[in-house]
Amino acid sequence: MTAHLIKCRKISRGKAKSEVIISHDPLSFLGGVDPQTGNVIDREHELYQKNISGKILVIPSGKGSTVGSYVIFQMAKNKTAPLAIIAIEAEPIIATGAIISSIPMVDHPEEDIFEILTNGDLVEVDAEAGIIKIDR
Repeated sequence: MTAHLIKCRKISRGKAKSEVIISHDPLSFLGGVDPQTGNVIDREHELYQKNISGKILVIPSGKGSTVGSYVIFQMAKNKTAPLAIIAIEAEPIIATGAIISSIPMVDHPEEDIFEILTNGDLVEVDAEAGIIKIDR
C-alpha cells in the first residue's frame, strides 16, 4: 500500500484517520444535520440520509447560520460528529465549530481532492503537519 500526501492549511489542530464521505455541496449544520444521529436531514443535499459520524467529511465549504458552530459542538458532545473535516474553503461557521469541538480541520488542499478521493477511501488528516494522507 502506498500513501498519497497532499499539503493543506491547518484550521483546527489534531489528527484523525477514517473513511471519507464526500459532498460536492456546501453543508449547513443548522437544519442540515441531525446532531442526535449525525444523519444529513436536508432533503436537497447530496448526502441526504447519509451519516457523517466517525468519518472524514470532505466538503467545498459550510453555509448557513452561525448557530451551525454550536450544532457541530453538540454533535461532538453526542459523539455523532465527523472525526475530521477537509474543506476547500473553511468559512467561519464550520471553522469555529471544529475549533470549539476539537475536531481536526484543514482547508486549501494543494490538489483537487474531489478528483482524487472517492467515498470510503481511508484518509488521515494531520492538521498539525498540514497533511492529508490517502492510503491506497
